[in-house]
This record gives sequence, C-alpha cells and structure tokens, in this order.
Amino acid sequence: MTDDALRMAQEEAAAAVETARLAQQAAEAALKRAQDAAAAATAHAAAATTAAIPAPAAAQVTPVAPPVAAPGASGPLDTDAVAAIRAGYDFAGAALQMGALVNGEADPAVQIRIPLAMTNRHGLVAGATGTGKTKTLQVLAEQLSAAGVPVFAADIKGDLSGIASAGESNEKLLSRTQGIGQTWESVASPTEYFSLGGAGKGIPIRATVTGFGSLLMSKVLGLNDTQESSLGLVFHYADKAGLPLLDLSDLRAVLSYLASAEGKSELIELGGISAQTIGVILRELITFADQGADVFFGETEIDTAEFLRTTADGKGIVSLLEVPGVADKPALYSTFLMWLLADLYNDLPEVGDLDKPKLVFFFDEAHLLFRDASKDFLRSITQTVRLIRSKGVGIFFVTQTPKDVPSEVLAQLGSRIQHQLRAFTPDDAKSLRATVSTYPKSGYDLAEVLQNLATGEAVVTVMNEKGAPSPVAWTRLRAPQGSMSPTPDAQIDASVTASPLLPKYGAIIDRESAREILTAKLNQASEAAAAAAAAEASAKAEREAAKTQAAAEKQQAKAQADYEKAQAKAQREADADAERARRASGTRTTATSAPKVLADVLGSKATQSILTSVVSGIFGTRRRR
Repeated sequence: MTDDALRMAQEEAAAAVETARLAQQAAEAALKRAQDAAAAATAHAAAATTAAIPAPAAAQVTPVAPPVAAPGASGPLDTDAVAAIRAGYDFAGAALQMGALVNGEADPAVQIRIPLAMTNRHGLVAGATGTGKTKTLQVLAEQLSAAGVPVFAADIKGDLSGIASAGESNEKLLSRTQGIGQTWESVASPTEYFSLGGAGKGIPIRATVTGFGSLLMSKVLGLNDTQESSLGLVFHYADKAGLPLLDLSDLRAVLSYLASAEGKSELIELGGISAQTIGVILRELITFADQGADVFFGETEIDTAEFLRTTADGKGIVSLLEVPGVADKPALYSTFLMWLLADLYNDLPEVGDLDKPKLVFFFDEAHLLFRDASKDFLRSITQTVRLIRSKGVGIFFVTQTPKDVPSEVLAQLGSRIQHQLRAFTPDDAKSLRATVSTYPKSGYDLAEVLQNLATGEAVVTVMNEKGAPSPVAWTRLRAPQGSMSPTPDAQIDASVTASPLLPKYGAIIDRESAREILTAKLNQASEAAAAAAAAEASAKAEREAAKTQAAAEKQQAKAQADYEKAQAKAQREADADAERARRASGTRTTATSAPKVLADVLGSKATQSILTSVVSGIFGTRRRR
C-alpha cells in the first residue's frame, strides 16, 4: 500500500470514528432528554395527585404552588447560562424577534432577537433541505417590512410569494406560537413581483450589456482569464467608438465586426486580440443566447431605486424576484443578482450607520452565486459585501451549509441562523466539525445540537448593538404571519397588472445601438466599394472603348491608304488600257480625254462594287462617306 493510499484510508477511518462518536452522543442526549421528560412527568403527576386530596375541614391550610423545575434543569444550560443569554439579547433599540430560547423546552421568557440597526452587518441562514430556511427568511422579511425597511429577495421555488397573502390560523399554529410567546396575527406584506426579462410572472428586470459589464459577462460565459481580459478590451473599444451595447445582438455585432476584414485593423489596435479568442467568445455568446438569456438584456434598464420604496403608511415594499423559469441557469441568476448589488453600491450615497437599513437583500440558494466563480469575481463579491454596508444595505445569504459561502465573505457576516445539519457521510462529518469551530464558545455541545434541531429550530448568534457577538442560542423560531403556501397565480397576475411600474418597464425599447451602427457602417462600406467597383469598371470600359476606337481609326487609315493605292492602281490600269485602245484604233486623243475615261471607269457601278467588296473584305465594314 502506498503512502497516499494509507493516508486516505486513515482519514476515512478517522472520519468514520468521528461519525460514530457523534451518533453515540446524539443517542445519549436523546436518552437523557427522555429520562428527564419522564422524571418531570412523574413529578407533575405526583404534585397533581397531592393537590387533588381534599384538606380536613377544620384545618386552615395555606395553598402551596406545585413545584416548578429550576431553569435549565431539563436542558443543557444551567441557570447562569440562561441568564447570560437573556441579557445578551436584551437590546435597547428596535429588534427583529426571532423566537424563544430552547433549553429542553422553549422558554418564552427568553426571547432571541436581532438588532434592527445591525441587519446591515449582513447574515447567513443555513441548513439542510426541509429544515425551515425559507420560512425563516419570510419571518425576517415580514418584520423588516413592518419596520419600514424595503426588502429584495429571490423566490426560486415560488413558495416565498405567500408573504403577500395573509396567513391562516389553525390549532397547531397557535399552540406553537403561544409556546414561544408569539402573539400571532394574520398579516399580508406589501409585495411587488419582478422577473428576469419577463421570463416568469412580474415586472421585467432588464440590464444593458454595458451596464452588466465585462467581468460579470465573462462569468456567465465561463471564459478563462485570457478571454475575460480580451472581452474587457472589446467593451473598451465599443465605448471609445461610440457603439452602445444594449443587448446581446450588439455585442455579437461588435465581435463579428472585429473578426471581419473590415475590422481587422481595429482588432490589431486593441492589443493583439487573436481572431481565435474572438471566435471562442462569439460561440459562448451564441450558446448563452440560445439558453434564453437574450431576453434579459436590453432597455428599459431597471432603476435599482425602485427596490427602495415604501408604502404610504411607511411599510417597506417586499420586492420578490420570481425566477422558477431560470432555476436551471444558476450562472445567469446569481450574476444578475450580483449586478443588482453592484448597481446599488454605485448609485447609493455613503450614509454610515443608521437606525435601520435602507434595504435588506436576501440571496436564496447562495451556493449558485459562488459555484465555479473566478478569483476576480469572488474578489468583486467580497468587496461589495464589505463596502455596501456603509450605503445602508444589508445582505443575508441563504444556503445549505456555511461552506457554500467563501471564507472571505463569511468573515463579513454579523448574524448567523443555523438550521439542522446532517452528518451522514465522512464529508458531512468534516463539514459539521468545521461549522462548529466557527461559533463562539457556549454551553452547548454544538456538534450534537446541530444534528438534533427540529424543523423550525436553529442555533442563533448575532452581532449586538456594540458590535460584539451575542451568546449562542438554541432557538425555536417564530411562525410567519403571511401565508405559508404560495400566493395564487391569479392574485400575482392581478398585482403585476395593477403595478405602476409596468408601463415604465413592461415594453422593450429597441433604439439605435452598436448593431444598427455597424450594419449601417458596413452597408456604407459596401456601397462605397460597389461605387468604386462601378467607377473602375466604367473607367476600364472607357479605356477599352478608346483602345477600340484607336484601333478602328488605325484600321480606317490603313483602309483609306489601301483604297487610295487601289484607286491609283486602277488609274494606271485605266491609262494603260486607254493607251492600248488609242494605239489600236490609230486615232489621236487629246490630253483631256484620259481623265474622262478614268472618271467613267471609276464611276461605273462595276468599279464601285469591286471597291466596296475590297473594303468590306479588309475591314468588315463599308467606308464611311
């Protein structure tokens, strides 16, 4: 066996031993609770029996109250620890009520709370599936809204929409709420529904490609560092060239232009981006658009100030991003939420510490945000989380385990609400130990407690009003006052239709942008090239015509010369014929008779026909007269 194999075997064995130890501790704790409960039940029965025995009529007996178990007698905490927790959550200012301390049973006298002013110090809601994270988010959002704090939350599964509908009472609900000291009322919170680009129910949220930025675009496209840098240069080029990048077609047009013959020189000026890199980005962009992402980019771009609104009576509006249709596109969903945060950070002024935040942002399924994230993207998230606090914005990450959130981000979170964790595998056991190690020292065996939390219970620690961590508290959480079931679709549709934001953001605006500008530029170039080609063709035709004309004139001159030569020859032959005729006839002619004979010969139809045939045979045409 190799050293690596031996080491791995030892690690697995150690993890298995740890899992067994934790299971044994859990069993022992359950047995102890059962024994304590049985003892308490026996004592209560005995007290009830004693109280039921009638006193003698003659005796005046002072009534004695039944025995009450000392605080902490049936739970892991002693009296001093309970008192410390009570004092640790006794805040002077406004606070969000989380629930009652659990020490064996819920103790309504010890309420666990989060200072409202400290919610901009961010927080984490974590726990396994089905442990009540979404309901905890709803409890927080309801109280923030009631306190006048706007809330933005992503509703991936659709079950958070119940916050807009009043809850329904039942015996089980009232029994639970009374047991933790909660005075439950049926309340609906003011809610505005949004959707990414209109994919789903709600006011469409859109962003321009320029507003989205090259860094976030690189993240959703899955580009490597080199490609990410190249895309940044393309954005820079578009900005300098006055090419607005509004939707994905604009970015594709710019990339295609730079990869074309017309844009080759400009591509070289960008710093030597290779055509291959442009090709890779184009292919990834086309794939991204095929996934339906193109509907999320364009105008009108949402003004993030819309998420900071309150109602006329001072309640914060809960903005729900309905995204069930894009749950299978985690990169797009998480990056869009990150863009919203970045835009808020850029737009909001510095305000420092306030009595209550301007907005609290909930990242549900936060692990989607950090999956396969580049170093630059993580650095951007960490910086945003660190600095946006001073803008009056709080962020709560909602996920399954704390390890889903990078340590750099976890270090910025002031409040932690940890629901049940499960340790079914060695990796789970390792994760559990890591989680326990991050909590302040407490009277709990947290490794045991975290595995035995019931649904709707959590281990809580928050940042108090002085900025110090509060004591760790096992808490039975409050119940939402809104509906625990999703709001009916018809009610959501009616709310969206009646929204004052729909006329502003509902329609898609397609103004002139990079695609139209480059298309016009290429068309102009094409027209100019066609005009140049036509001019060249015309010039060439003129040159050919001139050449043909010159050749024709040359041939004509030659024909004229041949004609004159033939005419001279004919004259000589006519003279000779005339001379022979004179000699033969023996008659004397005058000098003037010869020209007449020649004129008669040349002017005859036969001679004209002969000469015409000669010219036609030579030049293919008749001589112009």
